[in-house]
Amino acid sequence: MFSENELAYLAEQRLGRLATARPDGTLQNSPTGFGWNAATRTIDIGGHRMAASQKYKNVQAGSKVAFVVDDLKSVRPWTPRCLEIRGWAEAIAEPADSASPVRGGAIIRVHPERIISMGIDPPESALGTRNVT
Repeated sequence: MFSENELAYLAEQRLGRLATARPDGTLQNSPTGFGWNAATRTIDIGGHRMAASQKYKNVQAGSKVAFVVDDLKSVRPWTPRCLEIRGWAEAIAEPADSASPVRGGAIIRVHPERIISMGIDPPESALGTRNVT
């Protein structure tokens, strides 16, 4: 699913942005902490009062999701890196196997269906897109 370089990149990052849609179609994009769950092959997102958050409610209502992790490896030369993970998500009130850096409480579990990668696998300027399901 993810290359070794992509998994290493995810492990060194602390924040990503989760995009969801409300039932009325209004989009929301929220910064979140996350963790790669190797056992479930998912991105687990937790946070303070997650179950009360709009993003959690959006996922409960069936929103598809996009999760982005990005940074600048260098400004000279300009070297952006990015992983965009598109897929479906589930809202889990009491996970038994969470990889979220926030322990305890509800999580959003992102199941990747499409991965867009830039600047992580050689050649570093290449944009790679692949479906994983």
